[in-house]
Amino acid sequence: MRKVITYGTFDLFHKGHYNILKRAKEEGDYLIVGVTGESYDAERGKLSVQDSLATRIENVKKTGFADKIIVEEYLGQKIPDIIKYNVDVLVIGSDWKGKFDHLSKYCEIKYLERTKDISSTQLREENLTIYKFGIVTEDLNDNDAVLEPKAVSGIHVESVYSPDRATADGFCDRFELDKGYTDYGEFLDSVDIVYIKASRGSRIRYIEEALEHGKHVVCDAPFSLDQEECRRVWQLAENKHVNLVENIATNYLQAFGQLMWQARGNLIGDLISIKCSISRAMFSDADETDFYDLSYYPVSAIIKILGTDFTDCHCKLVKNEHGDVSYGMINIEYDNSVSSIEVGIDVNVDAGLQIFGTTGTIFVPSDWWRIGYFEVQQHGESQFKRYSSNFEGNGFRYLIQALLLMIRAQGDSANRITYEESQAILSVLDHIEGK
Repeated sequence: MRKVITYGTFDLFHKGHYNILKRAKEEGDYLIVGVTGESYDAERGKLSVQDSLATRIENVKKTGFADKIIVEEYLGQKIPDIIKYNVDVLVIGSDWKGKFDHLSKYCEIKYLERTKDISSTQLREENLTIYKFGIVTEDLNDNDAVLEPKAVSGIHVESVYSPDRATADGFCDRFELDKGYTDYGEFLDSVDIVYIKASRGSRIRYIEEALEHGKHVVCDAPFSLDQEECRRVWQLAENKHVNLVENIATNYLQAFGQLMWQARGNLIGDLISIKCSISRAMFSDADETDFYDLSYYPVSAIIKILGTDFTDCHCKLVKNEHGDVSYGMINIEYDNSVSSIEVGIDVNVDAGLQIFGTTGTIFVPSDWWRIGYFEVQQHGESQFKRYSSNFEGNGFRYLIQALLLMIRAQGDSANRITYEESQAILSVLDHIEGK
């Protein structure tokens, strides 16, 4: 007897789920289906699961394909399951291609191509609001923008736009999207939410056209170094009653929100100084991040914590023989506090974030922009108190979840970079640009 096992959340059960169970059953004689438990979904960053575990199990049972249904309750459970049930093949959707190759020593791994252009259709027929998500790109790197939204119920990653046909088709094939477009207008007609992952010089143009079409927009930051261009798109988003969000996922991580409110809430007394550093070496080689894009992360964090009313800004840049910035030091001054930022492009700096107050210190080590925890030490105490929260993926899923809440509630999010904060950040970058 050939035993097959597959796993899934099976939330808002649709024809795509049905098809993968059907095809999994065809791979053998006996099918075991693992349905993720509620605590495990939360632990792995699966957001906004709407159906209860009982409902999801019942929906799997109704298909008639499962010979046995088990609950996946913890990370790492697949190996003991495979051994316990003497499994011959693990079947999983091809959007997870490569993620489970390490299990090949225990059984055969088979990735099945997902059912395209069907989940959103099925769910719309059931009167459930699903937002179609599209990506604007100039290369074949997705920054996990295809996989991350799949952790959020209510999003269907639909299509891609690129001005280059080979890139559009290649991206579509690589990430198994429904369609690749080279006509931006046609692409916009196919989606509800646009993620603009493009070079800084073309971002404003893409943003404006998407907003004119009434689309919600997420875009890499900064939108532009021109404050007037940015003011124009912020105003356009307000006029069109749609959301415009800068892709700084840090702001949407629970630990950063907790850090921000505790720092501003007098946990360590009056804030005196913030030291923040970031290095391009800690980002993917595929990210073509320049000095201004990278600087946006620490500057936005400081503006979020200390506010927009800084009194002065100074910077010192070190450039290489080609005239490109290799390293920069930025100082932002307030009436009663000061912040300093180190940005390394060709220079590896020790990344970290420290916030100094009159009664204590907050410390975030290493890659603070992907914060999962921070430590607080009060004056006179030898021990740090640690605050932590669950954090999965690269953070983009939490931004998308917040955007969906804004769309559904027709409100704002305290985590989002506001227009006023965006203008303040650009004012700091103007000092850099002038050097």
